[in-house]
Amino acid sequence: MLPLSALRLPPGLVGVLTDIDDTLTTEGAITPDALQALADLKAAGLRVIAITGRPVGWSEPFAQTWPLDAIVAENGAVALVPVTEEDSGPISPQRPYSGRRALSKIYQQDAATRAHHFARMQQVLAQIEREVPGARRATDSAGRETDIAIDHSEFTHLPQDAIDQVVRTMRAAGMNATVSSIHINGWFGAHNKLEGARWIVRERLGRDLDTEIDRWVYVGDSTNDQVMFERFPLSVGVANIARFVPQLRHLPRHVTQAERGAGFAELARALLAGR
Repeated sequence: MLPLSALRLPPGLVGVLTDIDDTLTTEGAITPDALQALADLKAAGLRVIAITGRPVGWSEPFAQTWPLDAIVAENGAVALVPVTEEDSGPISPQRPYSGRRALSKIYQQDAATRAHHFARMQQVLAQIEREVPGARRATDSAGRETDIAIDHSEFTHLPQDAIDQVVRTMRAAGMNATVSSIHINGWFGAHNKLEGARWIVRERLGRDLDTEIDRWVYVGDSTNDQVMFERFPLSVGVANIARFVPQLRHLPRHVTQAERGAGFAELARALLAGR
């Protein structure tokens, strides 16, 4: 992984795709420097989209108030898109918008498919809690519509062998499974962070991500960002990715000096200076 000083930006940078937990946030909350970084990127005319494994219910207040073009939640399955424009006044960490923006919620799967998958996922979730010692559903599970999540580092700690057992159980049930910095997520369907990025860039912006992927930056911090690190030429890890490096087959091409939200702010400064 190269330092940000080695980052070379192409002409016509389009935007930034970012993870949320431990990339934008620090100790579970967004810090003023990271929020200002979002505002600065938007003010510079760049598109900014967050892609997270967090539930859509958890994501709503952030989609309403953070300066973002959209939040894609639940690892690519559902998106929150503002349907009202932000105010014309200055954006600041304390007051990024004049009020809460109205949102549109869009899905990759139809309602019948979601209902069928939801019922089966609840069975798998109960099985995991029954069979894996110490495994408990994430506290944000009530807001989830298209996936399940087991907490491994947010409010509890699961050893690696238990994390591996959870992943095996999900995959044995035919689910996709990925490990973020805090949760183990499982879902049915072909979507993931990359497919979610392609989908929302097309739906929200009317653009083809694959044809311009070298003009987008992706920033993340854990193993569930691997598919993005592999695909994006301009991929960046915040410094706390060091925890996951031994488990990564695909590393980001660059890494910040600072961790979490401070690392995102460092990246934003580098992008704006590089333009």
